[in-house]
Amino acid sequence: MTIHAQALLFDNDGTLVSSLASVNRCWTRWAAEYGITAERFGRVELHGRPAAEIAADLLPAHVVPEAVARIEDLEVEDVPQGGVHLLPGTRDLLAALPAERWAVVTSATRRLAEARLEAVGILPKTLVAADDITRGKPDPEPYFLAARTLGVDPAHCVVFEDAPAGLQAGRAAGMTTVALATTHRAHELTADLVVEDLSALSVQVTDGGVEISARP
Repeated sequence: MTIHAQALLFDNDGTLVSSLASVNRCWTRWAAEYGITAERFGRVELHGRPAAEIAADLLPAHVVPEAVARIEDLEVEDVPQGGVHLLPGTRDLLAALPAERWAVVTSATRRLAEARLEAVGILPKTLVAADDITRGKPDPEPYFLAARTLGVDPAHCVVFEDAPAGLQAGRAAGMTTVALATTHRAHELTADLVVEDLSALSVQVTDGGVEISARP
């Protein structure tokens, strides 16, 4: 299968980098600080959603702004402690792409996203973060904004995601979706193409855009 695109849009955590250990460590501490029981906390979907939405599911509205600031501090402080590392295939795939052909689209805040990306040496020209939008994934707004920023029709974009919420956002934006089975099992992911991680893909830049194909 070969996918033709003019722009590639990447989720960050679980797609380009792994921050799962850091996320679990920081959110577990955060939940304890705010008196949230393990049972209640375990029922909330963490991955692929903005912190503000997660906090709003768990806490009274008047506490949410302070709680969101607290989890951001915890996660940023955790980055130098080995809180993030590159996933297989990330560096080689991004190195093959012109800067104007790709963007990072993350549910993290800009401060946290930049800390994690800088830690692994990824410097995207275009970054869409939670601060830039009013509705997070699974709403398509983040992906629409990325396409608009790159000047590309959404129909000619490919979304790379590891979380069901992100894949739903990509589909809602009318984009081709590639799922990476890095944090969820393959059968839990609905996409045009499902692969293990970015190392399973090859890209070729052409005059018309980018061609993505699965390695044999």
